[in-house]
Amino acid sequence: MNGQMLDVRRLRLLAELAARGTLAEVAEALHQSPSSVSQQLGQLEREVGVPLLTKAGRRVQLTAAAEVLVEHTTEILARLEAAEAAVTALGDETAGTVRVAVFQSVALAYMPQALADLTRRHPRLRVMLSQRAPEQALNDLALRELDLVVAEHYPDHGAPHFDGLDRQPLTTDRLRLALPPRGSGAIWDNITSLADAGCVPWAMEPPGTASRHWIEEQCRRAGFEPEVRYETDDVEAHVALVESGNAVALLSDLMRVRHRTAVRLIDLPGSPRRTVFTATRTAIADSPGILACRAALARVVPADLTLPG
Repeated sequence: MNGQMLDVRRLRLLAELAARGTLAEVAEALHQSPSSVSQQLGQLEREVGVPLLTKAGRRVQLTAAAEVLVEHTTEILARLEAAEAAVTALGDETAGTVRVAVFQSVALAYMPQALADLTRRHPRLRVMLSQRAPEQALNDLALRELDLVVAEHYPDHGAPHFDGLDRQPLTTDRLRLALPPRGSGAIWDNITSLADAGCVPWAMEPPGTASRHWIEEQCRRAGFEPEVRYETDDVEAHVALVESGNAVALLSDLMRVRHRTAVRLIDLPGSPRRTVFTATRTAIADSPGILACRAALARVVPADLTLPG
Protein backbone atom coordinates (compact mmCIF):
# COMPACT_ATOMS: atom_id res chain seq x y z
CA MET A 1 0.00 0.00 0.00
CA ASN A 2 3.07 2.25 0.15
CA GLY A 3 1.67 4.09 3.19
CA GLN A 4 -0.94 5.96 1.13
CA MET A 5 -4.39 6.73 2.46
CA LEU A 6 -7.23 4.72 0.90
CA ASP A 7 -9.93 6.75 -0.85
CA VAL A 8 -13.21 6.53 1.10
CA ARG A 9 -15.23 7.00 -2.09
CA ARG A 10 -13.66 3.93 -3.67
CA LEU A 11 -14.08 1.99 -0.44
CA ARG A 12 -17.76 2.86 -0.50
CA LEU A 13 -18.04 1.44 -4.03
CA LEU A 14 -16.65 -1.84 -2.75
CA ALA A 15 -19.12 -1.86 0.15
CA GLU A 16 -21.96 -1.08 -2.26
CA LEU A 17 -20.89 -3.98 -4.47
CA ALA A 18 -20.92 -6.32 -1.48
CA ALA A 19 -24.47 -5.18 -0.62
CA ARG A 20 -25.96 -4.98 -4.11
CA GLY A 21 -24.21 -7.82 -5.90
CA THR A 22 -23.46 -6.39 -9.36
CA LEU A 23 -21.51 -3.51 -10.85
CA ALA A 24 -24.60 -2.45 -12.80
CA GLU A 25 -26.69 -2.09 -9.63
CA VAL A 26 -23.94 -0.10 -7.93
CA ALA A 27 -23.65 2.17 -10.94
CA GLU A 28 -27.40 2.75 -11.10
CA ALA A 29 -27.67 3.48 -7.36
CA LEU A 30 -24.78 5.97 -7.41
CA HIS A 31 -25.61 7.50 -10.80
CA GLN A 32 -22.38 6.40 -12.44
CA SER A 33 -21.56 4.23 -15.42
CA PRO A 34 -20.57 0.58 -14.84
CA SER A 35 -17.24 1.26 -16.56
CA SER A 36 -16.53 4.13 -14.15
CA VAL A 37 -17.32 1.93 -11.15
CA SER A 38 -15.10 -0.83 -12.55
CA GLN A 39 -12.21 1.59 -13.14
CA GLN A 40 -12.40 2.99 -9.61
CA LEU A 41 -12.47 -0.47 -8.08
CA GLY A 42 -9.47 -1.37 -10.21
CA GLN A 43 -7.66 1.68 -8.85
CA LEU A 44 -8.56 0.64 -5.29
CA GLU A 45 -7.18 -2.82 -5.99
CA ARG A 46 -3.88 -1.30 -7.15
CA GLU A 47 -3.72 0.90 -4.05
CA VAL A 48 -4.29 -2.08 -1.75
CA GLY A 49 -1.87 -4.29 -3.66
CA VAL A 50 -3.92 -7.49 -3.46
CA PRO A 51 -6.80 -8.84 -5.60
CA LEU A 52 -10.23 -7.67 -4.48
CA LEU A 53 -12.47 -9.13 -7.19
CA THR A 54 -12.59 -12.41 -9.05
CA LYS A 55 -14.63 -13.31 -12.14
CA ALA A 56 -17.62 -15.60 -11.68
CA GLY A 57 -19.17 -15.91 -15.11
CA ARG A 58 -20.57 -12.50 -15.98
CA ARG A 59 -20.47 -11.38 -12.36
CA VAL A 60 -17.67 -10.62 -9.95
CA GLN A 61 -17.09 -11.95 -6.45
CA LEU A 62 -15.29 -10.35 -3.54
CA THR A 63 -12.08 -11.95 -2.34
CA ALA A 64 -11.28 -12.53 1.33
CA ALA A 65 -9.24 -9.32 1.33
CA ALA A 66 -12.21 -7.42 -0.07
CA GLU A 67 -14.47 -8.80 2.64
CA VAL A 68 -12.06 -7.48 5.28
CA LEU A 69 -12.06 -4.07 3.62
CA VAL A 70 -15.86 -4.04 3.46
CA GLU A 71 -16.13 -4.80 7.17
CA HIS A 72 -13.86 -1.88 8.04
CA THR A 73 -15.53 0.38 5.45
CA THR A 74 -18.94 -0.22 7.02
CA GLU A 75 -17.55 1.00 10.34
CA ILE A 76 -15.87 3.99 8.69
CA LEU A 77 -19.05 5.09 6.92
CA ALA A 78 -21.04 4.76 10.13
CA ARG A 79 -18.48 6.87 12.01
CA LEU A 80 -18.59 9.53 9.29
CA GLU A 81 -22.39 9.64 9.49
CA ALA A 82 -22.24 9.88 13.26
CA ALA A 83 -19.70 12.71 13.04
CA GLU A 84 -21.89 14.63 10.61
CA ALA A 85 -24.92 14.13 12.86
CA ALA A 86 -22.98 15.35 15.90
CA VAL A 87 -21.86 18.51 14.10
CA THR A 88 -25.39 19.15 12.81
CA ALA A 89 -26.72 18.86 16.37
CA LEU A 90 -24.60 21.88 17.38
CA GLY A 91 -26.75 24.14 15.21
CA ASP A 92 -29.40 26.39 16.69
CA GLU A 93 -32.20 25.14 14.44
CA THR A 94 -33.21 21.73 13.07
CA ALA A 95 -32.59 21.83 9.33
CA GLY A 96 -31.50 19.69 6.41
CA THR A 97 -33.21 16.83 4.58
CA VAL A 98 -34.61 13.59 5.97
CA ARG A 99 -35.63 10.85 3.51
CA VAL A 100 -38.58 8.96 5.00
CA ALA A 101 -40.38 5.86 3.71
CA VAL A 102 -43.67 4.52 5.07
CA PHE A 103 -46.15 1.84 4.08
CA GLN A 104 -49.61 2.67 2.79
CA SER A 105 -51.79 2.53 5.89
CA VAL A 106 -49.41 4.78 7.84
CA ALA A 107 -49.17 7.16 4.89
CA LEU A 108 -52.96 7.50 4.83
CA ALA A 109 -53.67 7.53 8.55
CA TYR A 110 -51.02 9.76 10.12
CA MET A 111 -48.35 11.15 7.81
CA PRO A 112 -50.31 14.27 6.76
CA GLN A 113 -50.63 15.31 10.42
CA ALA A 114 -47.01 14.44 11.19
CA LEU A 115 -45.72 16.44 8.23
CA ALA A 116 -47.86 19.45 9.17
CA ASP A 117 -46.53 19.22 12.74
CA LEU A 118 -42.93 19.17 11.46
CA THR A 119 -43.55 22.16 9.20
CA ARG A 120 -44.85 24.21 12.13
CA ARG A 121 -42.09 23.26 14.55
CA HIS A 122 -39.12 22.96 12.17
CA PRO A 123 -39.72 25.08 9.05
CA ARG A 124 -36.14 24.57 7.81
CA LEU A 125 -36.40 20.77 7.95
CA ARG A 126 -37.15 19.23 4.55
CA VAL A 127 -38.85 15.82 4.63
CA MET A 128 -38.88 13.77 1.45
CA LEU A 129 -41.60 11.11 1.77
CA SER A 130 -42.04 7.94 -0.28
CA GLN A 131 -44.28 4.92 0.04
CA ARG A 132 -42.44 1.59 0.02
CA ALA A 133 -43.08 -1.94 1.19
CA PRO A 134 -41.50 -2.36 4.65
CA GLU A 135 -39.18 -5.14 3.47
CA GLN A 136 -37.79 -3.02 0.65
CA ALA A 137 -37.65 0.13 2.78
CA LEU A 138 -35.51 -1.53 5.47
CA ASN A 139 -33.12 -2.78 2.81
CA ASP A 140 -32.90 0.70 1.28
CA LEU A 141 -32.30 2.17 4.73
CA ALA A 142 -29.35 -0.15 5.29
CA LEU A 143 -28.01 0.90 1.87
CA ARG A 144 -28.22 4.60 2.91
CA GLU A 145 -30.90 5.42 0.33
CA LEU A 146 -33.27 6.40 3.17
CA ASP A 147 -32.85 7.95 6.61
CA LEU A 148 -35.99 6.87 8.46
CA VAL A 149 -38.44 4.04 7.81
CA VAL A 150 -41.82 3.17 9.31
CA ALA A 151 -42.17 -0.61 9.07
CA GLU A 152 -44.26 -3.42 10.53
CA HIS A 153 -43.84 -6.62 12.49
CA TYR A 154 -46.53 -9.31 12.47
CA PRO A 155 -46.94 -11.70 15.40
CA ASP A 156 -44.39 -14.54 15.21
CA HIS A 157 -43.11 -13.16 11.92
CA GLY A 158 -39.98 -11.05 12.30
CA ALA A 159 -39.19 -8.12 10.05
CA PRO A 160 -35.96 -8.43 8.02
CA HIS A 161 -32.84 -7.85 10.13
CA PHE A 162 -30.04 -5.55 9.04
CA ASP A 163 -26.99 -4.73 11.11
CA GLY A 164 -26.51 -1.17 12.27
CA LEU A 165 -30.20 -0.22 12.52
CA ASP A 166 -31.91 1.40 15.50
CA ARG A 167 -35.57 0.40 15.95
CA GLN A 168 -38.17 2.02 18.16
CA PRO A 169 -41.80 0.87 18.61
CA LEU A 170 -44.40 3.36 17.39
CA THR A 171 -47.78 1.68 17.87
CA THR A 172 -49.71 -1.57 17.69
CA ASP A 173 -53.02 -2.19 15.93
CA ARG A 174 -55.50 -5.04 15.80
CA LEU A 175 -55.79 -7.39 12.83
CA ARG A 176 -59.24 -8.64 11.85
CA LEU A 177 -60.98 -10.52 9.06
CA ALA A 178 -62.95 -8.10 6.87
CA LEU A 179 -66.18 -9.36 5.25
CA PRO A 180 -68.75 -7.75 2.95
CA PRO A 181 -71.61 -5.98 4.76
CA ARG A 182 -74.57 -7.97 6.02
CA GLY A 183 -77.06 -8.67 3.25
CA SER A 184 -74.39 -9.21 0.59
CA GLY A 185 -75.42 -12.86 0.22
CA ALA A 186 -75.60 -16.06 2.22
CA ILE A 187 -72.07 -17.11 1.24
CA TRP A 188 -70.78 -14.04 3.11
CA ASP A 189 -73.39 -13.74 5.86
CA ASN A 190 -72.79 -17.31 7.05
CA ILE A 191 -69.11 -16.64 7.83
CA THR A 192 -68.67 -16.24 11.57
CA SER A 193 -65.00 -17.20 11.97
CA LEU A 194 -61.76 -17.46 10.00
CA ALA A 195 -62.36 -21.19 9.56
CA ASP A 196 -65.55 -20.41 7.62
CA ALA A 197 -63.64 -18.32 5.03
CA GLY A 198 -62.10 -21.25 3.17
CA CYS A 199 -64.81 -21.29 0.50
CA VAL A 200 -64.68 -17.63 -0.61
CA PRO A 201 -62.21 -15.53 -2.64
CA TRP A 202 -59.51 -13.52 -0.90
CA ALA A 203 -57.77 -10.24 -1.62
CA MET A 204 -54.13 -10.19 -0.50
CA GLU A 205 -50.86 -8.40 -1.03
CA PRO A 206 -48.31 -10.02 -3.40
CA PRO A 207 -46.19 -13.02 -2.36
CA GLY A 208 -43.11 -12.12 -0.34
CA THR A 209 -44.83 -9.48 1.78
CA ALA A 210 -45.15 -9.97 5.52
CA SER A 211 -48.94 -9.55 5.53
CA ARG A 212 -49.38 -12.17 2.79
CA HIS A 213 -47.19 -14.70 4.57
CA TRP A 214 -48.85 -14.07 7.92
CA ILE A 215 -52.50 -14.36 6.83
CA GLU A 216 -51.76 -17.46 4.71
CA GLU A 217 -50.30 -19.08 7.82
CA GLN A 218 -53.43 -18.17 9.81
CA CYS A 219 -55.64 -19.70 7.11
CA ARG A 220 -53.61 -22.94 7.09
CA ARG A 221 -53.86 -23.16 10.87
CA ALA A 222 -57.62 -22.77 10.44
CA GLY A 223 -57.60 -25.77 8.08
CA PHE A 224 -57.68 -24.39 4.56
CA GLU A 225 -55.58 -22.95 1.75
CA PRO A 226 -56.99 -19.53 0.77
CA GLU A 227 -58.08 -18.87 -2.80
CA VAL A 228 -56.23 -15.63 -3.55
CA ARG A 229 -58.24 -14.29 -6.46
CA TYR A 230 -57.26 -10.62 -6.14
CA GLU A 231 -53.62 -9.65 -5.63
CA THR A 232 -52.51 -6.06 -5.12
CA ASP A 233 -50.31 -4.10 -2.72
CA ASP A 234 -52.98 -1.36 -2.63
CA VAL A 235 -54.76 -2.09 0.63
CA GLU A 236 -57.47 0.46 -0.15
CA ALA A 237 -58.31 -1.74 -3.15
CA HIS A 238 -58.69 -4.65 -0.72
CA VAL A 239 -61.26 -2.64 1.22
CA ALA A 240 -63.15 -1.75 -1.95
CA LEU A 241 -63.22 -5.40 -3.05
CA VAL A 242 -64.62 -6.44 0.33
CA GLU A 243 -67.18 -3.62 0.52
CA SER A 244 -68.49 -4.52 -2.94
CA GLY A 245 -68.99 -8.19 -2.06
CA ASN A 246 -66.12 -9.65 -4.07
CA ALA A 247 -63.70 -10.93 -1.43
CA VAL A 248 -62.61 -11.19 2.17
CA ALA A 249 -59.32 -9.72 3.38
CA LEU A 250 -57.12 -9.01 6.37
CA LEU A 251 -57.78 -5.51 7.70
CA SER A 252 -55.77 -3.57 10.28
CA ASP A 253 -57.11 -0.75 12.44
CA LEU A 254 -54.70 1.67 10.75
CA MET A 255 -56.66 1.31 7.51
CA ARG A 256 -59.81 2.52 9.30
CA VAL A 257 -58.35 5.66 10.87
CA ARG A 258 -58.92 7.89 7.85
CA HIS A 259 -62.51 6.86 7.20
CA ARG A 260 -65.04 4.33 8.41
CA THR A 261 -65.43 1.29 6.19
CA ALA A 262 -68.62 -0.54 5.28
CA VAL A 263 -67.11 -3.96 5.98
CA ARG A 264 -68.10 -6.46 8.67
CA LEU A 265 -65.24 -7.36 11.01
CA ILE A 266 -64.55 -10.67 12.74
CA ASP A 267 -61.89 -11.17 15.37
CA LEU A 268 -59.10 -13.60 14.55
CA PRO A 269 -58.03 -16.35 16.98
CA GLY A 270 -56.03 -14.84 19.82
CA SER A 271 -56.93 -11.24 18.84
CA PRO A 272 -53.51 -10.65 17.22
CA ARG A 273 -51.91 -7.22 17.01
CA ARG A 274 -49.33 -5.93 14.57
CA THR A 275 -46.40 -3.83 15.80
CA VAL A 276 -45.46 -0.72 13.84
CA PHE A 277 -41.96 0.65 14.43
CA THR A 278 -39.55 3.27 13.15
CA ALA A 279 -36.03 2.37 12.05
CA THR A 280 -32.97 4.42 11.24
CA ARG A 281 -29.26 3.80 11.11
CA THR A 282 -27.73 3.81 14.58
CA ALA A 283 -25.10 6.28 13.39
CA ILE A 284 -27.72 8.99 12.73
CA ALA A 285 -30.31 8.08 15.39
CA ASP A 286 -29.41 11.14 17.49
CA SER A 287 -29.33 13.62 14.62
CA PRO A 288 -31.79 16.53 14.98
CA GLY A 289 -33.77 15.62 11.86
CA ILE A 290 -34.35 12.02 12.92
CA LEU A 291 -35.23 13.04 16.48
CA ALA A 292 -37.70 15.62 15.15
CA CYS A 293 -39.39 13.14 12.81
CA ARG A 294 -39.72 10.48 15.48
CA ALA A 295 -41.10 13.01 17.95
CA ALA A 296 -43.69 14.22 15.43
CA LEU A 297 -44.84 10.67 14.78
CA ALA A 298 -45.09 9.98 18.51
CA ARG A 299 -47.28 13.07 18.93
CA VAL A 300 -49.84 12.08 16.30
CA VAL A 301 -49.84 8.25 16.51
CA PRO A 302 -51.39 6.66 19.61
CA ALA A 303 -49.12 4.15 21.34
CA ASP A 304 -51.78 1.44 21.04
CA LEU A 305 -54.47 1.80 18.42
CA THR A 306 -57.76 -0.01 18.93
CA LEU A 307 -60.84 1.02 16.99
CA PRO A 308 -64.31 -0.40 17.68
CA GLY A 309 -65.42 -3.20 15.37
